[in-house]
Amino acid sequence: MDLAARLTDLQKRATDHREVLLTEEAAKNALIMPFIQALGYDVFNPAEIIPEFTADVGGRRHEKVDYAICAGGKLAILIECKPSSVALDLKHAAQLYRYFSVTDARLAILTNGVVYQFYSDVERPNVMDDKPFFTFNLDAIRPGDAKTLESFTKAAFDIDRIVREAGDLKTQSLLRKELEKELAEPSDEFVRMLAARVYDGRLTQAVKEQFTKLVASSTNALIRDLVNERLSSALNATSIPIVDEPSLGDTEEVITTAEEISGFHIVQAIAARHTQPHRVVIRDAKAYCAILLDDNNRKTIARLHFNGLTRKYVGTFVGKAETRHLIAELTDIYQLEAQIEARITELKQTPLADLAPEE
Repeated sequence: MDLAARLTDLQKRATDHREVLLTEEAAKNALIMPFIQALGYDVFNPAEIIPEFTADVGGRRHEKVDYAICAGGKLAILIECKPSSVALDLKHAAQLYRYFSVTDARLAILTNGVVYQFYSDVERPNVMDDKPFFTFNLDAIRPGDAKTLESFTKAAFDIDRIVREAGDLKTQSLLRKELEKELAEPSDEFVRMLAARVYDGRLTQAVKEQFTKLVASSTNALIRDLVNERLSSALNATSIPIVDEPSLGDTEEVITTAEEISGFHIVQAIAARHTQPHRVVIRDAKAYCAILLDDNNRKTIARLHFNGLTRKYVGTFVGKAETRHLIAELTDIYQLEAQIEARITELKQTPLADLAPEE
């Protein structure tokens, strides 16, 4: 089985069993160790994988990181693990920082089993960077991820080449974020540049405002077309019950993205503690993706507002009122567990007429 197929299997495991992966040990056993195996390492060989790796760091003695990977007989990668329900933060990388300066490892991974952040010392030798040079997310695997991860496999591991390429990967990641910002909320500079190429008149404030709207709508339409081309075959094969819900008079196709499906799985996993999973259904629309109880649009559990490129929101409900929560990663949805559980209880106890969400 090739690496891409192994990653797909891990993705399915992460979505199917998210509700039981809430502890660090569960994440290690179900996701992180299989991920290391997918890279070609023998997790049962202590010469390759050292669990609970210990080193004395300055005045701190016997500190541990969860795993150390050895390649060619040398310490190569340090791995720090967190529970799958925890959104990764730089504060979680404190031990990795300390170990980086006193070991031969030039790579470090911070992970919750779903998101894997790869760090190196691109900016300063022997000092771990503040930002990862590559992030891999099981909830939203990108077409090029498997190829990038090939560099970290046992068979292809070349630390000098990885560190050289890390700088380019980090720059690409920063450029990607800036492009996403421009496409979602075009800056004045971007609007002026495009307008100058297609408009011969004077760029007044009114014309600039018009072009700002046109640039945003044009780029969104372009991206929807590209997403449709790449995901249509995969979405046709999915077994998730999805109901498209276009608005009246709207002939534009509704596209359910991989991120929306993954977000649905997380909400379904939370809801499964209080109701049967098959009762939780995803129903997509142009403006948002609704997650319903019993496929009833009066029983909205949550809404996924993922159509924007730079900011994603999850809507939770009390009665008819929706509250939108900004999320950085899909795993942030677990932070809304209390609201989702309360909503399911409310749906079971409240008459339908009092539940229809406000548009």
